[in-house]
Amino acid sequence: MNGVTGRMGTNQHLIRSILALREEGGVELPSGERVLPDPMLVGRNERKLRELSEEHGIERWRADPDLETCLDGDDEVYFDSQITPRRPEGLKKAIEAGKDVYCEKPLALDLDTAVDVARTADESGVKHGIVQDKLWLPGLLKLQRLIDQGFFGDILSVRVEFGYWVFTGHVQDAQRPSWNYRAEDGGGIIDDMFSHWSYVLENLFGEVESVRCHESTHIPERIDENGEAYEATADDAAYAIMELEDDVVAQLNSSWTVRVNRDDLLEIKVDGTDGSAVAGLRDCKTQHHSNTPKPEWNPDTPKEHDFYEDWTRVPNNMAFENAFKLQWEKFIRHVVADEPFPWDFAAGARGVQLTEASYRSAEEGRRVTVGELEI
Repeated sequence: MNGVTGRMGTNQHLIRSILALREEGGVELPSGERVLPDPMLVGRNERKLRELSEEHGIERWRADPDLETCLDGDDEVYFDSQITPRRPEGLKKAIEAGKDVYCEKPLALDLDTAVDVARTADESGVKHGIVQDKLWLPGLLKLQRLIDQGFFGDILSVRVEFGYWVFTGHVQDAQRPSWNYRAEDGGGIIDDMFSHWSYVLENLFGEVESVRCHESTHIPERIDENGEAYEATADDAAYAIMELEDDVVAQLNSSWTVRVNRDDLLEIKVDGTDGSAVAGLRDCKTQHHSNTPKPEWNPDTPKEHDFYEDWTRVPNNMAFENAFKLQWEKFIRHVVADEPFPWDFAAGARGVQLTEASYRSAEEGRRVTVGELEI
């Protein structure tokens, strides 16, 4: 597990996924057997690795960022959650060593590199997968249930609102690492979030066919972890319109410079001919055509109707587990029992393709077509 000392690597992948699976006795296979993950923590900071291993009782760790001593053992899977610029090199070394590979998104900073990594993995015959965690969020699973049941009729449009205020560090400490706001380190909200939007839109509503995007760096200076001021060179907000297959229109606002006035940090609204829904990270509410009010525009009289009361909450109807853990289980079963796993490096490359198209749209001020990607 390379790069696991970072926030996401520690909390989601190590503690809430791998260690949680170990506590449950491993991943159950169709045969009834169980596979128990045995992690080796790898990274650049020896102190952090030692502290993390001691805190969680993990025997194996190595401060070996170049993987010179980590790939010659019996470990079957290499996982990468390093910063994006370092990821392709680590993945290719692991592939050359014959390891199955699983990694965080994005797959790379540019499309050529992403396609190269995906092709290398395909040609080598190793199994490969990329994290697409939001597909297993309770709110999105409920949304998928509505789609599968035909609740919406013909889907017309999708609106995605994501983000929150990330403090600059001048008055209160920032709650995200400083590299997120430096383009030279792989930062930027388009690089961070549009790979997510790619697989969310593709899996739920259809492939992205074109994008119009505007990106901004609203806050030009921030304070880093050492209390030093630095220039924010990466985009901290992006506003996009995407055309999907079957004439579905998606509007997406992603921002680290917005104050939240909605039910959750992520909100996805879907409008269809027969009904609409609003999904957050955990909850989802609906309004059917038969229950839709008939408002009339009159700015001269006070609003008396409470539009929020017209929505019905979708029940849980099942127990929801951590999204990262669920995908880890699926990848381990893919490696050991050869179960299908469609979230591969080709899907990761399509996320980078959308990211690159969005940046090009912003730079050139035009609509950019997103064509079929050949791996």
